[in-house]
Amino acid sequence: MATLRSLKIKTSTCMRVAKELWSYEEVVGREAAKAAVMKNRGANLDDLKQQENVLAESRMMVPDCHKRLDAAVADLKATLAELMR
Repeated sequence: MATLRSLKIKTSTCMRVAKELWSYEEVVGREAAKAAVMKNRGANLDDLKQQENVLAESRMMVPDCHKRLDAAVADLKATLAELMR
């Protein structure tokens, strides 16, 4: 049975994952800009490759966070529906 405590926990989970998603999206933007500057300045190919790897890893985290946020929101909705009965 759902309780108010579980509702608070699930709400906090949604907020935390949303903040994490925002953070990863911000990192992707920052790293993409850094890679573009490196390309324009003609940086060392090894350094550019490493920067592109960092960017790729950050981009991979965004869809994962979307999935976790969707799951957390669905769980929160189910808990809320149970409490409303």
